[in-house]
Amino acid sequence: MTRSPATPLPPPKARRRLRETAALTQAQLAERLGVSRQTVRAWESGRTTPRGRKREAYAKLLTGLAEEAAARRARPALVPEPEGEPATPVPVVVAVGSGPGAVTDAADSLVLPAKPLPGREPAPAREPSSGPATDAPSEPGTAADPASEPASKSEPTSKSKPTSESASAPESAPSEGGLGVRHDPAALTPAQAFDALYEFSAPALVRQTYLLTGRRELARESVERAFQVAWERWPEVARDRDPVGWVRATAYEYALSPWHRFRLRHRHPEPPPADPADRTLLNTLLRLPPPHRRTLVLYDGVGLDLPETAAETEASTPAAANRLLHARETLADRLPELADPRVLHRRLAELASTERLRAARPPAVRLGSERRARILTRAAIAFTVALIGTTALTLRTAPTHYEPPVSPGETVRGVPPRVAPGSLSDEQLELRQKLRDQWQDGPERLTPRLE
Repeated sequence: MTRSPATPLPPPKARRRLRETAALTQAQLAERLGVSRQTVRAWESGRTTPRGRKREAYAKLLTGLAEEAAARRARPALVPEPEGEPATPVPVVVAVGSGPGAVTDAADSLVLPAKPLPGREPAPAREPSSGPATDAPSEPGTAADPASEPASKSEPTSKSKPTSESASAPESAPSEGGLGVRHDPAALTPAQAFDALYEFSAPALVRQTYLLTGRRELARESVERAFQVAWERWPEVARDRDPVGWVRATAYEYALSPWHRFRLRHRHPEPPPADPADRTLLNTLLRLPPPHRRTLVLYDGVGLDLPETAAETEASTPAAANRLLHARETLADRLPELADPRVLHRRLAELASTERLRAARPPAVRLGSERRARILTRAAIAFTVALIGTTALTLRTAPTHYEPPVSPGETVRGVPPRVAPGSLSDEQLELRQKLRDQWQDGPERLTPRLE
């Protein structure tokens, strides 16, 4: 018996974009599907996936939202606006140095390099902006149109066709931040694909995590732990539209876990940066609340746009914007020269680049993941065997019937009291006879008789 294929769904970020493009809240979408708001939030963050009828209803609803978005994009081209009415300004959300294909300078080490992953075409670079949102009007159908951006990201990317130039390009050694050669994903083994992803993104992720924690060892440990989890779930990560984002979210969650404060190795502070300016910037970052710090690093450091930042931090877009503005205001109060987002982006990259943060080699990470999986599997088997043995021993030695305990004996001194009536004395016999012979004062007694 074979299982029927599940209804395809767009990636979590595309689901969130489609909902926000249709101006629907999570509560409204949950009411349409007959689920709770927490369920929709988990679907959009990628923590859970709908199944059965809910999956079909969710996919049908997202398809309808995508068609509505496409119809809205095509409507201005078919129906021109009446003359004399100015175009309504649309807020444009563009991040500084964002986009997987953005080329940055040498100091910009937070953004992943412009070289694409194996088998992926580089996305066109977006123009930088000075803030999270501007009020400049945009033409319909352009890249800044918020209605066209979600639909374009929800469509599956076409497979890159091999060209003669790429086929004849000589292989080069992989650099620190990216891959030096493009491979055919069909010819890569799972281990080779994992190693390529690790070499491409691990150095930048270690620098980003260092800005979140201020600890070099914890940054390396968080990234290695995230890649170990990715290797354990490699089929899921390999099919993900953004595997780097999957690993980044796992590394950030591990790095910002509050349980690290109870570890002995993390109770003592590490030496701060040597430069006083870098030390002041790092101390100011660490004073921010963890959600604000993570939002600032994702938007101004990594270069994600506001909806993607909100989706990765599991917050609404207005909440992510408020966190970003609050974090920028706090940095500007302490360091006024960082009020410009471009300067802030450059300073974050310089702060992360000054530290010597090296990640482990990919084979060591894979072996560590497999060793950890073996230890957990053996521990689970041992616990199960111990539980079965304890249950069998209990059933074997437990009594089958109840036997009341025998009361302990007591020593009796002297003559024991009479516990039962014995023979009557002469006085008792005389009194009994008197009661039988004489009537007592009061009404006549009734004696029941059989008729």
